Amino acid sequence: MPSPFLHAFLSGLLPGRRFRLRARRPAALFGTAIFALLLSACASTSQTANNEQDPWESVNRKVFSFNETADKYLAKPVAEAYDRVTPEFLQQGFGNMFDNLGDVGNLFHDLLQAKFSAAATDGGRFFINTTVGVMGFFDVAGHIGLHRRSEDFGQVLGYWGVGPGPYMILPVLGPSTLRDTAGLPVDSLPDLVNQASHIRTRNQLRALRLVDKRAGLLGKEDLISGDKYTFIRDAFLQRREFLISDGEVVDDAFGDEDFDAWE
Repeated sequence: MPSPFLHAFLSGLLPGRRFRLRARRPAALFGTAIFALLLSACASTSQTANNEQDPWESVNRKVFSFNETADKYLAKPVAEAYDRVTPEFLQQGFGNMFDNLGDVGNLFHDLLQAKFSAAATDGGRFFINTTVGVMGFFDVAGHIGLHRRSEDFGQVLGYWGVGPGPYMILPVLGPSTLRDTAGLPVDSLPDLVNQASHIRTRNQLRALRLVDKRAGLLGKEDLISGDKYTFIRDAFLQRREFLISDGEVVDDAFGDEDFDAWE
């Protein structure tokens, strides 16, 4: 369903931050909206390149349509119900806890890329938030400057020179590339939710994580302009390039300034 894809995209713009329509960070939402507009403007100039990256577009669009339908009639209604009955501080806390568990995966993938400084940060985040942050319910590490990052095995492969391959839409999971899809089995290894031995508890945690992520996106579809499939595809591919290069993206249209200059 496309909404988890949007979550990945929006989270990538401002790593470590959760996006809610009622967010207490108006500057973050404003920055997200501006970035979305920039992506939309850039889409027309990169159409040829994206067509080369999306040779399976006809099949992808069919899977995308299926995901849209599943989101409309299943995921979104459940997320709306969850959002109505769950206080915002609990939603934020649950999201923080899942992010904390995800820091183990970030640490694992940092080490595979020999990013030892980043590994120290992610390891420190997990230790601080697990202890002082009450099993990650509070993002104490973020408040002291240890901001969350996002790493996965697709980025590991990209770091060591493996090309992205064709763009893909996976059923339920959403946007991906051939490289990222090949990395999914490895991504599951350090996922502590998947390692829970009690099957019922594991499935409940998986469901809660998905619902909480979808609830965090309610209302964010308004950021999309033009053809939804194309917008999400272009945003996803640009975000993956940004993550794999660790933000070192050079664009002649913007001169030699990096993204930090805009903050």
